[in-house]
Amino acid sequence: MSSVATAASSPVQWLTMGGRSLRLGRRNVEALIMSLALPVMLMIVFVYLFGGAIQTGTSYVTYVVPGVMLLCVSFGSALTAVSVANDMSGGIIDRLRSLDVGGPAILAGHVAASLARNVLSSALVFGVAFAIGFRPHADALQWLAATGILVLLITAVSWFSAALGLLAGSPESASGYTFFITFLPYASSAFVPIDTMPSWLRGFAGHQPVTPITESLRGLLLDQPVGSAPTQAVAWCAGILLVSIAASAVLFRFKTRG
Repeated sequence: MSSVATAASSPVQWLTMGGRSLRLGRRNVEALIMSLALPVMLMIVFVYLFGGAIQTGTSYVTYVVPGVMLLCVSFGSALTAVSVANDMSGGIIDRLRSLDVGGPAILAGHVAASLARNVLSSALVFGVAFAIGFRPHADALQWLAATGILVLLITAVSWFSAALGLLAGSPESASGYTFFITFLPYASSAFVPIDTMPSWLRGFAGHQPVTPITESLRGLLLDQPVGSAPTQAVAWCAGILLVSIAASAVLFRFKTRG
């Protein structure tokens, strides 16, 4: 086995690259402030500006918490894609490869930093939600299941964003590529019940990944029946994760060949 392959498979390399990505994130003050302020702003906007006009059969803060968490994850994906694109266009990849740092470790570092940011963002969503009236009824097992689904989602979206960052020609275009991820929570049950949507949109909203993920988180946190939603949520996340990792590997080899 070559030294590059050995380094790429070494947990030390993965941890080192994760630490590097976290340090880079701390230096990007504007992005750090936005990632911390965004959950607070979104909860206030949806609950106090839109909540009074939206009928969900329950308190809107109770309904909207999973949707805000997923929206924060989708916004965070843009930062991951831009960070990867910056590495690809800034010459740092050649330097890291000269040190026998493999592509998997470099990309995993960005994913680890994304996971840390989004876990913190989700914690802030819960904190703000508690402050304005959200009261979950989950037991320990339901909390564990909801946390597992959320972490799996963040990991899948982070790897997908890394693939988009590799695909993009520049950091600017990488940010634009993540628009579709940001759009998905709106066309789902995250903010309004699906049956209030036009019939042509209802079919899409009911058969895209955000809806079963939202229904799983909402049902688990509120101790409500979830049906097959968790199974569908895990299947969607696992599928996106596997495809994204494979695509990232292919794209990294293609971009760095020669």
